[in-house]
Amino acid sequence: MTEEEARAWLGDNVPRETLPGLEKLVAIVIDEMPRQNLIAASTADHIWNRHIVDSAQLVPMAPPNARSWIDLGSGAGFPGMVVALLCPQMHMTLVESRRKRIDFLRTTASLLGVDTRVTVIGQRIEVLRSNPHDVISARAFAPLDRLLPLGHRFTHTDTCWLLPKGRSAASELEAVVDSWQGEFGIVPSLTDSDAAIIVASRVQPRSSRGRPKR
Repeated sequence: MTEEEARAWLGDNVPRETLPGLEKLVAIVIDEMPRQNLIAASTADHIWNRHIVDSAQLVPMAPPNARSWIDLGSGAGFPGMVVALLCPQMHMTLVESRRKRIDFLRTTASLLGVDTRVTVIGQRIEVLRSNPHDVISARAFAPLDRLLPLGHRFTHTDTCWLLPKGRSAASELEAVVDSWQGEFGIVPSLTDSDAAIIVASRVQPRSSRGRPKR
């Protein structure tokens, strides 16, 4: 997908009133790049494809009744900040442990006017208090065999996992089939023919005798 195609996709698939917010988010990220490496420099010229649409494509995959979303290892705010702009009904929790990124995310949420619906937690995931959410996302954060144990305590019975992956999606999924059970699927990415998104629900360790409740 080219930058032109990415903008056209957004024009057809997201509410028109959200486009100025997305434009502002892009400007904020690009402005911050000289001070910290928020995104790979090689992707800066393709930010609408590689980061905005790559994040926005997750929204239709979330359950329509979802109201809470936690993004693990939020970095520059993709997909979390994009979801916050596109989903006014959603409370977004962004988890990030790096001080400069934490400050950036909090400032950005305020500048975008979504700070009442975005909570930035500046802690390592390992020490974060357990709290169930309707959706869990993690983009370029950890392989699935590490991510599922880290994120499982933030789930309830109907939590949906949305996990953008590169070419490793199938192999990562294969690596956990003996230790985790649930409903797993692989959806091709709109933005990269080599990438995919692992979509999962009712995820439980195979040794588990119970399941968290709402």
